[in-house]
Amino acid sequence: MLTVRYDWLGLQDGDLLLDLGCGFGRHAFEAARHGAKVVASDHAHDELVSVRATFGAMAEAGEVKEEGCTGTVRGDGTRLPFADGAFDRIIASEVLEHIPHDADALAELSRVLRPGGTIAVTVPSWLPERICWLLSDEYHAPFVEGGHVRIYSEPELRAAMRTAGLLPGRSHHAHALHSPYWWLRCAVGPANEKSRAVRAYRRFLEWDIVAAPRSTRLADRLLNPVLGKSLVVYARKERA
Repeated sequence: MLTVRYDWLGLQDGDLLLDLGCGFGRHAFEAARHGAKVVASDHAHDELVSVRATFGAMAEAGEVKEEGCTGTVRGDGTRLPFADGAFDRIIASEVLEHIPHDADALAELSRVLRPGGTIAVTVPSWLPERICWLLSDEYHAPFVEGGHVRIYSEPELRAAMRTAGLLPGRSHHAHALHSPYWWLRCAVGPANEKSRAVRAYRRFLEWDIVAAPRSTRLADRLLNPVLGKSLVVYARKERA
């Protein structure tokens, strides 16, 4: 399930890409399939172990080039262990909302992006996220350690990116069909795994991801501008 559009990011064969907050690697793997050399970074050790293993299997199967995974790095998004201008492209997907000092993280992302390079930042969209917060205090920080600490509006995210020296451009929303799932979870309690409604909707989403029928793809596109669970903003770093 991809959130970022690689053509909007301008990803090209041979680009060095940082996937910050890579999780289990969905964007990193697809970037490697596009011919990028990927550095996957996350704070969670177990997820990086899984990413390395999957990259190895993909290389063995010929799905990606041997150099597709340049490395995995466990680290802090506000203190990135990379040189200035090291990366051609950056993806920071669903990570800034977890970082108390998001301005520091954006400044670091801007620092390690080369002049003329591009970045895609994704965060939870304001309306779906606001509904989740209203439905349950157990959905976000401080109840959830490491959980969401803020809700972004698009103007706020764009302003933060400009302050960091980035030039925001196009944007879109994604995953509208996922918003009701999170509302259901919040309504019954985010940790409630026994809810029949939640389990049924999860099965529907799993089926939709695998089958990708035209009907739900169309519904997703039509609903995304209002109900999309994620907001994606693309930006470039001005050339010196």
